[in-house]
Amino acid sequence: MDHADRAAQADGARVVPWPAVALFVGTAVALAWLVALPLWLGDGLASPLVGALLPVMMFAPGIATLVVCLIARVPGRGRRMRFLGMWPLRPAGRTIGFLVAAVVVPPLIVALTVSLSGALGLVRLDLVGFSGFAGALEQAGVDLSVVPIQAVVVGQLIALPLGALINAIPAFGEEIGWRGWLLSALRPLGVWPSLLVTGAVWGLWHAPIILLGYNFGRGDVIGVLLMVAGCMAWGVLLGWSRLRTGSVWPAVVAHGALNAAAGLLALLVAVGERPDPALVGPLGAVSWLVLAVLVGVLALTGQFRRDVLEPPREARGVTG
Repeated sequence: MDHADRAAQADGARVVPWPAVALFVGTAVALAWLVALPLWLGDGLASPLVGALLPVMMFAPGIATLVVCLIARVPGRGRRMRFLGMWPLRPAGRTIGFLVAAVVVPPLIVALTVSLSGALGLVRLDLVGFSGFAGALEQAGVDLSVVPIQAVVVGQLIALPLGALINAIPAFGEEIGWRGWLLSALRPLGVWPSLLVTGAVWGLWHAPIILLGYNFGRGDVIGVLLMVAGCMAWGVLLGWSRLRTGSVWPAVVAHGALNAAAGLLALLVAVGERPDPALVGPLGAVSWLVLAVLVGVLALTGQFRRDVLEPPREARGVTG
């Protein structure tokens, strides 16, 4: 067995393959900046290329995963599907249950974030006439005399599960890297360090678009730090699903569901309101509070104990 194969067994040997981690992060970050470069050289987020480039950027971590698997050989051949959490799907019942929860829970967290923001007076909501959403549709030329705005909102909510599955396709490009390869590679650090470091890298990776004003409308370091905090908060939950099941697929679907529910605030806000996404957005401060409570409940019930999170041997990508 050569050095690369020994590094591929990092989880079993309790050694992080740091050269491979550096190669993975460097590749993912470089590709993200490369994809975003036309936006920096052009009209930024006003560019017509935004809708095409952002989904492409989401596949950068997936390409980085291929690089470390093929060049650094971490993990070695024969262990990759298990190391990445792609296969086998065992225990099947638990994995299926987490997949169902992955469709439902992120939108519920976003909805709770919006509701709590309204209760705290951070944003004014209109849960009857949906005046903010109606105004946006009218500005876009939609005739609401044909279909009541309430029916449109209900239709949007009903479509969330389908949106989660559609968004899971580009989300796979990220999750196979973050919760598939990187979290597994960092696992020897321990449960909490591996979860938090993976989330921090995930957040920093967004810098090429955050610095253009994406998500928070702040093209500065504060915007990047907000994204890091949001990704660390969500990353704990997504990473927990990965470790609890031994499968990356619940994190893939949950990421897709989060992206599908990101516009929920726009449906419920009152006309004339300009909510601050740093506070009330799906990655904002109120969401950190909601996620902290949820993660706290999981921790108090023992869901982050090492023996609970340790997946079956065949799901760990470790041999011999």
